[in-house]
Order: sequence, then C-alpha cells, then structure tokens
Amino acid sequence: MRPTFVYDRIINWFPGHMAKGLRLITEKLKAVQVIIEDAIIILNSANANANANAKMPLPLLALLSLWLHEQHIPLSSINHKFEPIVQKKDRLIVYNKADLAHPDTEAVITKAFKEYKGQDVMFTNANEDTNVKGIIKYLAKKAKVSGTASEKELTTTVMVVGMPNVGKSSLINSLRRIGVKRGKAAPTGAVPGITRTVAGTIKVLDSPKVYLIDTPGVMIPHIADPISAIKVALTGAISDHLSDERVIVDYLLYQLNQAQDYSYMNLYNIEEATDDIEVFLPQVAKYIGALKKKGAYNLGPAAQFLLKQYRLGKLGSFTLDDISPEALESFLIKGVENPVSRRQQKKADKMEERRIKWHRQHQQHQQQQR
Repeated sequence: MRPTFVYDRIINWFPGHMAKGLRLITEKLKAVQVIIEDAIIILNSANANANANAKMPLPLLALLSLWLHEQHIPLSSINHKFEPIVQKKDRLIVYNKADLAHPDTEAVITKAFKEYKGQDVMFTNANEDTNVKGIIKYLAKKAKVSGTASEKELTTTVMVVGMPNVGKSSLINSLRRIGVKRGKAAPTGAVPGITRTVAGTIKVLDSPKVYLIDTPGVMIPHIADPISAIKVALTGAISDHLSDERVIVDYLLYQLNQAQDYSYMNLYNIEEATDDIEVFLPQVAKYIGALKKKGAYNLGPAAQFLLKQYRLGKLGSFTLDDISPEALESFLIKGVENPVSRRQQKKADKMEERRIKWHRQHQQHQQQQR
C-alpha cells in the first residue's frame, strides 16, 4: 500500500457569486449580533488510535456569528477570509454532519478550541435535528445578554456563513423546524453553490425573537496545499468536475487503506484489497452495472457513485484532517495548516479583482451592443 499520496495540482474555485457574497456579508455585518460558522469534519479513514481527523461547520451574522464547518475536515474547512470580516462579533462554530466523523472527534475538537481559542463549538446533524435545540438555546441566551430591545422584545440577528456544501441551509431549515414549527425556508441540494446570494431574515424563534441570515458558501480563494484542496473536494465543497472525480476517488481509496478499513471489499464484491485505482474502479463499475457498449466498464459513473457513498457515510465514519494534540496546537496557535503566504494571498486577491472587473466591463459592453 502507498505510504503517501502524491498530488501536486492546486485547485482554485472562487466564482463571481462568492466574491459578491463576501462583499454582501461584510455590508450586513453591522446589523448582526452573532455569527454562526458552519463547518464539516473531513472524514479520514483513521481510527481512534490513529489520530482520526474531522470536519467542521460555520456560524451566523448578528451580535452573534454562526460558523458552519465540514465534520470530515474540521481544520481544512476553515476559511481564513472570514477572520478579518467578523472582527469582534460573537461567534459560534457549528460542525455539521457530525454523524460522518469519527466518534472521538467532537471531544477532541471542542477541548482544543476552548483551550487555545476560548471559542464555543457545537456538533450537529441538521438532517436529523441533532443538537439543534442546543443551538437555539445558545442563540436565545445571547439575545437576553445583548439587550438590543425591551425585555418583552429581545431580538438577535444571526448570520450563517461557511464554505460550500457544509449544510448552512439545512441547518437553518432545521432551526426553523424546531424553533417555530415551520417548514423549509432555505433551498438545499447535494451540490455546492445552491445559495448564491445573501438572503433576507428568517425567523427561527418567537420569544426571544431570533432571526437568521443565509449566505452563499464562500470558498477559500487560494488553497496552496494540494492535499488540503483534494480533501475539500472529497467532501463536495468544490464541484467534482473541477478536481477530476477519478483523482478524488483515488485519494479516498488511499485513505481507506491507510485506516486499514477494507469494508469496500464486502460492499462491492471485491476479492482482495487493492491500492490501484485502475483495479478498484472497474470492480465498482462492474458491481453497479456501469457498462459502455461492447461491455467496457464506464468508470465515470463508478467514481460518482463512490463519492456519493462516501458523502452519505456509507463507507464509514472517519476524519481526514490530523487532529492529534500536536496538529491541533500547531493549527490553532501557529497556523501552520494555512501555508498561504501574504504575497500569494495578495496575488490571488488581485487576480480575482481583475476577473470581476473584466466580467463587469464585458457585461456593460454587451448591454451597450443591444
């Protein structure tokens, strides 16, 4: 089995609606008390004794901020672009899709953020309303403390932010379903980019009044580390076609083997464990009946099938990021997991500004030609 995964491609995905969303988030911040940051724990095929990794969720905007992160990648899903924006707003980091992470992830991440950052962290699964009442109680408590209105009409406005496909809209719908017994208010989907602009307020609690603001997922403009980029792609935060589905599946196979999790053999009727994607994918294609004319295996649908299985938790609960005590201390104190230099980030930001400027000029030119 491979001791390391070799990958050197840098994946950048920061379309125009994300840049616009980032500007709108900044503009809306003055009206926000809390920010909820929604994140995902990046699942890794490591067990408790192998320093499993995790995803994280992001929070909302108001006097309080709700940040959602990906459970599979609790560190890689942190977008440092939000740091200077949220400033001194109250922040709650929510790790969504908690059921997909290794069972030890919650305790390890919660302890580390409290110890090194003094930061509140909560874990949830919005699809099953797990721990949603706890988030509502947290937001309600902030409303009382904020004192933004009379005792009879305490109000808190919360903005939910995070990377694409971490479950921001699902969390909002879950909070609304539990808090005010109302139906779906925010559109959801299994692909990144469903929410493309900052929405209006959505009430999730009557007393005290708590309103949420949904925002588009904002990708990290420049991920300098190729392995971090492929982790993010594996969770679905980057459109699959941008990063090559077969490469993502190859990385998934590598992680499964590193964790010595060979359950894929029984799942897909594979006779022996393999570390060769050219052997693995055809076997999966055979299992799902993905065939081309003349009986050739159709590997594209096989790769898509495996990615869906992973994201649904069918391949086990594990974390991709290293959440060992040493790694967490380095990330939270020294920031070594963010290898982007100031010069690199500045260059990436300028390129994005030029792209947006060109796009606007092109649109204006087209309108003048009509």
